[in-house]
Amino acid sequence: MITFDPASLEKQAGALETCMQQPDFWSDKHEAAKVSSEYRRAKRRLERYRSTQADVGDAEAMAEMAREAVGESGPEAAADFIAESWDSLNQTLAQLARLEEERLFSGEYDDGAAVLTIHPGAGGTESQDWAEMLLRMYLRWADRRGFKTEINEATGGDEAGLKSATVTFQGENAYGLLSAERGVHRLVRISPYDAAKRRHTSFAAVEVSPMVEDDAEVEIDEKDLKIDTYRASGAGGQHVNKTDSAVRLTHMPTGLVVQCQNERSQLTNKNTAMKLLKGKLIELEERQRIEEMEKERGDIMEISWGSQIRSYVLAPYQMVKDHRTDYEVGNAQGVLDGDIDEFIHEYLVVRAGKA
Repeated sequence: MITFDPASLEKQAGALETCMQQPDFWSDKHEAAKVSSEYRRAKRRLERYRSTQADVGDAEAMAEMAREAVGESGPEAAADFIAESWDSLNQTLAQLARLEEERLFSGEYDDGAAVLTIHPGAGGTESQDWAEMLLRMYLRWADRRGFKTEINEATGGDEAGLKSATVTFQGENAYGLLSAERGVHRLVRISPYDAAKRRHTSFAAVEVSPMVEDDAEVEIDEKDLKIDTYRASGAGGQHVNKTDSAVRLTHMPTGLVVQCQNERSQLTNKNTAMKLLKGKLIELEERQRIEEMEKERGDIMEISWGSQIRSYVLAPYQMVKDHRTDYEVGNAQGVLDGDIDEFIHEYLVVRAGKA
């Protein structure tokens, strides 16, 4: 059960706004970004709370009109009022779900944009095809959410699928939501590439990092970078924008690699790649901090091909199961079509309980 205290939220937002108006507010960019994020979160919760209150009032008014219409003219005359009452109720329930979701985010970057990268595991065409299926799933999920997406890089597989893909997601709490998808995803199916129609198991790794601004306090020494330029190539289709000025950055101290190929300008691609790299460095630091905490609790689980976070089984039966929460559904095709909100929610609830 969630308890909302509008007065406290108003007070919190006011204090944060006063802090943001101080002349030296941006002298510490890291702290300023944190305060700004908290302010946006508080204001959004207040706006959503008030909107939900208004929806409840509308639903009550429609229900009262429906009751009066039934009493005066019978059920048939009240049909329109009843339908509108249900619409108002469903809108209210959707707002309550977003309020419930909002309480699960407290990280500095949770309410901002996210960068998601997919890498197929061993297995050639099978895993590369699985990587493309995951890309499709996340793009469809983003469309359901009303998020804006941009494919920064997509490298086609040898025969089918993708060798890698990187996508930016712009929308409310994009990073906070997609951070639940970080890990190894496992697919079990009858292979369309096997003439003997045997079952195959494929793996793909999903990485998620925040999309940070140019002024983010992340120190990157140019001497630590290996910069490669190349002609972009992809699997074709609408989600690949081929260019002749793709850029690949390798951060030598950490081994992190980012690529961008969606613009015609090499300089623009390099600037975007630098943003992607900064986000990955921030995510790496955060992941290391969490792993240290998990070591102390004794519940750390290494991200490897034997420790997938979720399994998608298409044969001999259909089921998708998250191994971190034990949440599962039988409609595997629905999940692959982007219906993953419940998986994300269940994981975020569990994670919030461990914080």
